[in-house]
Amino acid sequence: MAQTPYHDRDGFIWMDGKMLPWRDAKVHFLTHALHYGTQVFEGERAYDGKIFKSRQHSQRLINSAKILYMDMPVGVEEIEDIKYQVLKANGLDNAYVRAAAWRGSEQMGIDVAGTEIHVAVAAWDWGQYFSPGDAGISLGTSRWRKPAPDTAPTNAKTASLYNLSCLAKFEAKQSGFADALMLDYEGFVAESTGANLFAVQDERLITPLADRFLNGLTRQTVIEIAAELDISVEQRRIKPEELSDFEEIFVTGSAAELTAVGKIDTHEYRVGPVTKKLQAAYSALVRS
Repeated sequence: MAQTPYHDRDGFIWMDGKMLPWRDAKVHFLTHALHYGTQVFEGERAYDGKIFKSRQHSQRLINSAKILYMDMPVGVEEIEDIKYQVLKANGLDNAYVRAAAWRGSEQMGIDVAGTEIHVAVAAWDWGQYFSPGDAGISLGTSRWRKPAPDTAPTNAKTASLYNLSCLAKFEAKQSGFADALMLDYEGFVAESTGANLFAVQDERLITPLADRFLNGLTRQTVIEIAAELDISVEQRRIKPEELSDFEEIFVTGSAAELTAVGKIDTHEYRVGPVTKKLQAAYSALVRS
């Protein structure tokens, strides 16, 4: 059954200082962000009425905007207040929260001068991002690679970078995979299309250095949890040929949470004890 389109739902969205009926939260066709990708955003989850790492997400939104030379009209405290207003207006305790800022339709062209910065926050009930089942999701290695840090704003969570992820995921699904594994510009393992990657070998975690893609807040959380559980974590470059050596693989993100990976290309992995232990600890933490 097809899902209800996001523009045609009930509820409320905060936009530019007003709590609007969901269907009235619109932007013009000639919005700068639509044509040039000048938008930054955050994806967050609320559990039992509390947004996990909410303040860190709000600060990252501000940081991403700064990287794109966007002067935000609201600060962290205001964003924090707005997000909870949106949850309350929509009667949600458990929800996905999307905060975004973008350049408007005040002018067109590559020059951003004269564009105003617009801000909006929405929230909705969004269950599992993936449906992994007992065996975990499958990833297919993409021909598309993550850009070098001096060719794209890799430290910003910006729409312009996710166009590449959309291409990679589309092609992966056409080939029968749930998502894509993306390599970096030098051919090392990077992440999936929207989630960071962890491998398990001899009961220790190995994860790519997050200096060529976004260092996810969930990624950082897992590293913190691992330290508390006395699970060692090694952050380094991972060669694709090492994938056959790993026993477990999982990906992390606010939407994906901790999702087990059962297959990458032809390599198969078990949903093993380390993954399950970290999943349980993460689930307990976000609801604490």
